[in-house]
Amino acid sequence: MKIVIAGAGAVGTHLARLLGQENHEITLMDTDRERLSLVRDNSEVITMMGNCTSLKDLAEAGTSHSDLFIGVTPEESKNMTSCILASNLGAKKTLARIDNHEYLLPKNSEFFEQIGIHSMIYPELIAAKEISMALKTPWTRFLWELCNGKIILAGAKVRENAPIVNHRLNELIQETKQFHLVAIKRDAYTLIPKGSDSILPGDILYFTTLRKNMDALPELLGKKSFETKRIICMGGSRITARTIQQLPQNIQVKIIEQDRERAEQLVETVPPNVTVFVEDGRNIEFLHREGIAETDAFLALTGNSEANILGCIMAKQQGVKKTVAEVENIDYLSMAEQFNIGTIINKKLIAASKIYELLLKADASNIKSLTFADANVGEVIAKPNSRVTKKLVKNLDLPSDITFGALIRNGEPLLVEGDTLIEPYDQVVVFFLNRSLKQIESLFN
Repeated sequence: MKIVIAGAGAVGTHLARLLGQENHEITLMDTDRERLSLVRDNSEVITMMGNCTSLKDLAEAGTSHSDLFIGVTPEESKNMTSCILASNLGAKKTLARIDNHEYLLPKNSEFFEQIGIHSMIYPELIAAKEISMALKTPWTRFLWELCNGKIILAGAKVRENAPIVNHRLNELIQETKQFHLVAIKRDAYTLIPKGSDSILPGDILYFTTLRKNMDALPELLGKKSFETKRIICMGGSRITARTIQQLPQNIQVKIIEQDRERAEQLVETVPPNVTVFVEDGRNIEFLHREGIAETDAFLALTGNSEANILGCIMAKQQGVKKTVAEVENIDYLSMAEQFNIGTIINKKLIAASKIYELLLKADASNIKSLTFADANVGEVIAKPNSRVTKKLVKNLDLPSDITFGALIRNGEPLLVEGDTLIEPYDQVVVFFLNRSLKQIESLFN
């Protein structure tokens, strides 16, 4: 595919490198020569100095015969304008990064489609939803709702005292009826498990389950759930503001923001349950005065990955049970995991999730790139006469990096087992590693 990306910031650069590895023809354009020079060492990506709102520059970038145009500059208006221009030049699909959640309302989608903006992404809003879901189930590292909330994908670390530790999956038939294990993250590796694989202490398990089974799972993993009532946020970023909007107002929230001007802006918009302080979130003396030891969750959401990781380490040392860190530096993700930081937010991976939806030629939606696992999950509809509908799951000879977690049939959620026969129009939860897009298309089309 021919893909043009406007904006060589953190998100645009990550997407260019990611898609370049998958043999797409990528052109990355920006007005900043220095930014472009950072990706020139990647021979798979063509870089171009140019303005994404200039028809001449867009044409020179090859937009007229592109399959996908992506506008991810820091400016919403530029992204939207460039998508409109690109579409009129001939780009088949466009995606704009936005900052206004109203644009995402279903009633507005037809209007934007007509003017040439086919898809939009608001990474900060998706990040806020991810954080709020993780706070509702603080024993998980990650939680994502699929199929309108009927199916849950969760990730959680297994403790040594868990009853399922040191057992092979085929020995856990009764327990695994409550969930379907789709992946195990063990040290630096992600594996799609087989019945002969064992669960070891410290493994991060990714599993699908039905909502009704969620309450039974903490005990199986050696954990206890608890209610999040008191939260401290380090950094008054846009993600912080959006997260607060997602949370119930009976939760006590304290925001610590160093920039006085930003703190004053927040004071004018936050609900009564939120208190804003002008202070450094790593000031231990201040945190003790504000009750860090009695806090249930600590959210480190500044623009500095190192500060966020250090803030969460400090919070854990003070006894905080749930920590969340925004870590935008991809190289720091494994370090954050080693320090046992509960939930990691990365806007680059959020953007990548949306791109995969647009690239898949199968009928796919709600794709999510998982921070720790170098893998993705999404909902794919099985088309009539597709290969996936012709045999039991155990006889499909699935590639080793694809597994099915659950499905929706006639509105009812079901966990997938080896003896499941997928039927036409089933909405299937598919877990796949990054290199598997083509195999999904061949299975479901």
